Amino acid sequence: MGNIRITADSTCDLSKELVEQYGISVLPLNIVMDDKSYLDGVETSPEKIYEWADAAHTTPKTAAPGPEAAIEFLRPFVKAGEEVLFLGISEQMSVTCQVMRLAADELSYSEHVRVIDSQNLSTGIGLLVLFAAELAESADSLDELAQKVSDCRERVRASFVVDTLTYLHRGGRCNAVAALLGNTLKLKPRIAVVNGKMGVSKKYRGNREKTVMQYVTDMEDELRNAEPRRVFITHSGIEEEIVESVREYLRGLGHFEEIHVTRAGGVISSHCGRGTLGVLFVEK
Repeated sequence: MGNIRITADSTCDLSKELVEQYGISVLPLNIVMDDKSYLDGVETSPEKIYEWADAAHTTPKTAAPGPEAAIEFLRPFVKAGEEVLFLGISEQMSVTCQVMRLAADELSYSEHVRVIDSQNLSTGIGLLVLFAAELAESADSLDELAQKVSDCRERVRASFVVDTLTYLHRGGRCNAVAALLGNTLKLKPRIAVVNGKMGVSKKYRGNREKTVMQYVTDMEDELRNAEPRRVFITHSGIEEEIVESVREYLRGLGHFEEIHVTRAGGVISSHCGRGTLGVLFVEK
């Protein structure tokens, strides 16, 4: 078709280079600190979030875009007569997708907008966004494209290993005793996204480099059975040496055409803290 606009919210964690290369439009979520709301990736950054969180001994709140922001985001595409495919963070975690549906209704443009619940987060969404962008030019219709993307989401594999339980505790996602014992024993949970929800699938023990590499090598069979098009290494701020070790391991598999490294945005960083790293891919 050629006039389908691929859009997503800021939790897709795609790099500026990939967003520009594929012509993707991104709607920021909100990061709330000291009762003031900041646009994710526009008015704040993970480092500013960490600085504030450490000083305040709490974590920011994150929120979906407001109705007016969603309407203004869509308005240029309506004016241009473009059809719109929007991929949003899991509806188990946010009302972002519903806000977008309401915005399309408000603009009387729902017929030309398809909102897809990614059932995922971070570059788990990003993988679907790039999949959609590569198919958009050849798709016969918006509905056909939306169906192909929806079919693909079942094969997205998204997981992370978290270095510290402090941020999860501050955000109410684990109790104080679990956080204290976990940090004291250097326990690092592997958090996997399944059916749109996050859950702990495994726990590692040791320093950051050891646990990250154990997490990655544990996935070798899955990685060898992944779609070879691309794989993401996404992190919330971690030593470059660790990132490079993961990249070299993935390169050594001789399987992937593209290995992308991206920095997690404000939403993931707010909830997981520094030192989180994930390897995300699509299963064959």
